[in-house]
Order: sequence, then C-alpha cells, then structure tokens
Amino acid sequence: MKATERLGKVIDNIEKVIIGKREIAELSLVALLSHGHVLLEDVPGVGKTMLVRALAKSVGADFKRIQFTPDLLPSDVVGVSIYSPKDMQFHFRPGPIMGNIVLADEINRTSPKTQSALLEAMEEASVTTDGVTMQIPKPFFVMATQNPIEYEGTYPLPEAQLDRFLLRLKMGYPTREEEIEVLTRSQSIPPIEELESVLTLEELLELQDEVRTIRVDDTIRTYIVELATQTRRDPYVYLGVSPRGSIALMKAAQAYAMLKGRNYVTPDDIQYLAKPVFGHRIMLRSEARYDGITAEELTERIIAKTRVPVQRLVNQ
Repeated sequence: MKATERLGKVIDNIEKVIIGKREIAELSLVALLSHGHVLLEDVPGVGKTMLVRALAKSVGADFKRIQFTPDLLPSDVVGVSIYSPKDMQFHFRPGPIMGNIVLADEINRTSPKTQSALLEAMEEASVTTDGVTMQIPKPFFVMATQNPIEYEGTYPLPEAQLDRFLLRLKMGYPTREEEIEVLTRSQSIPPIEELESVLTLEELLELQDEVRTIRVDDTIRTYIVELATQTRRDPYVYLGVSPRGSIALMKAAQAYAMLKGRNYVTPDDIQYLAKPVFGHRIMLRSEARYDGITAEELTERIIAKTRVPVQRLVNQ
C-alpha cells in the first residue's frame, strides 16, 4: 500500500471523531511525520484533546496526558528517582513524557521551569535525571494547548521556546451542521471509544524515514530562505524567522508532499505551510499591533511580493 493511502486511512479514522477539521488532522499528521510538535491555540471545548487521542489511537501509539498547573514540578513531567529499601538503590520512575504521543494541556499555566523541562525533552528526545540520560520512545510527538482568551495566572512561552514547535494551529468552532453531527454521534457510545488503529508504530517509523527522501529542488530551498529573509527585513518585525524556522518549513513541506502523494515539494506546498510554520516565530513591533497587523497577515504579504520559482517538473 502506498504511503498516501496509509496516511489517508489515518485522516479518515480521525474524522470519525473530529468532524469538519480535516485540514487540522492533516497538519497534525504532517508534524508527526516531520518529527515535529504542535502548539494548538483555541478556546476550551472544540476538540483539542479528542484530536490528540484520535491520532494516538489511529497509529497504535502510547498516549499520555499532562495537565499543566502552577504547582507542577519538572519531576512531575520527566520522572523521578525513588529510593528502594529492599536493594538500597535508587530506581527511576518515568514521568508522562515517556510516551509516544503526549498532550501537554494548557502549557502556559505552569512555571517557566516546568515548561523548560518539557521543551528540553521535545528538542533532545531524551530526559536527564541524576546525571543519567534516557531516550524517549520513538515515535515521539507533543501537542501542547493554550487558551488564547485567559491570560490571568499564565506564563507565556518565550520566543526561543515557541521556536521548538513545528506548527501553530487553531481549530475554530464547528459550523452549525457539523455541531449537529457532533451531537448525533455523541448521543450513544462516544466515537473515540470504538476507534481502532489503522497504522502500526513500525509503519509510522518507516514513513518518517521515507519523508526524508522527498525531493526538495534547489529553487525551493532558495524560495524558503528568501521568505525567511524577508521576515527579518520587514519594518513591522522585531524578530524574524530563524534558520530553524527555514528547516521546519522544508521538513513540513516534505511531509505534506508525501501526504498528497508526491515525491517532490512544490512552491504551493511552501506557501500553504508558511503561515502555520512562521506565524509563531515572528515577533512584531508595537507599530504592527497598533495597525492591526498579525504575523499571519504579514506572512501573506511577504508571500505575495516574493517571486515564486519556476520548478523543473521533468523526471520528478
């Protein structure tokens, strides 16, 4: 079975639970295939947790959930060594970070110290306790959520930590028809309880390796760098996209191309993914906020004024 068919089954499976959010499901899968992580910003009750659970069940992954609160400690995330009187030794008890797919719920409600513990694990795919480093099981994917409405008692993520997320996504409210369908499906057994895996972890790891083989033409790499460079030169921008952001856009585009059944990246892939990849990496000056300019709108302007490369399609 081709990669695009297997991935299509995962998306269809998620849609049995999450209605009308196929684009979000696709982008979440893109991040998973790219060894990246997702920051999901939206109001409570729109299905953020259900999305992550459905993704984990669809690929047969071990799912962990961390509810971030102000009193949460780093050891509550990564784990702790406990002394055993029987053998007079310390034994490591792993924390919830040691899972395949981890939901970091309301990450901005915990202290920066605890946030750093999570983000270090995301960057290194390992945790260190008492001088001993342990690898986190593969695949490893974190979806962190934030409530963009309530800011009291929260600790906003610094720019350097926001950069650790491959994509920033927003689900939004369902349409009237979609919400009626949600009520209909929820009237009996919740759909998530009957969801079965359609992809094994071994197959997922193979697809993650296959993503790296998707062709990225020199003109596409140049196009990515040009877009990133324009964010650094714009007068509205205080801090532009870093080289890590350029790499993130290229990797996401490779995964998206494979999801769409292609073995090469197109300029359209770059344009489509630029906003969720660049949006949280651009820090705007106060003048932009006064003028009502968002990072996503600025990215659209940069895309519109940047020359699109003519890609060679022969033998691709």
